[in-house]
Amino acid sequence: MAIVTFTSPTMHKDKAVYAVAGDTKTILALAEDYNIPISFECRDGNCGSCLIEVTYDDPDTKKAIMLTDKEKSTLKELGKLTAEEIENAEVNDMPPRYRLACQFIARDENVTVSFTGEPGGAS
Repeated sequence: MAIVTFTSPTMHKDKAVYAVAGDTKTILALAEDYNIPISFECRDGNCGSCLIEVTYDDPDTKKAIMLTDKEKSTLKELGKLTAEEIENAEVNDMPPRYRLACQFIARDENVTVSFTGEPGGAS
């Protein structure tokens, strides 16, 4: 089980929720379940409006799923992902700090998800 803590200047206080290990809900779907206001437009990884910053509570246990091709392309276009970060993700299984909420699935790690509340804005 993962604990996902959402933080944003648009929220009165941070909110921590459980993500069931093995569940394939994205961070965006989890946020919707708990009425957490992450902006989104397409739900498909193309627009970048659901940009989030992910911090791992224990950096040694990063287990997030791989970047999708759409996510890589969109994050590169937004200037949030470098070639070095892509290589580190693909070769060393080290996910980058910026992700798209519609693509990112927390697995068995505790994370903090930061977002501005504005489309395409991570804290």
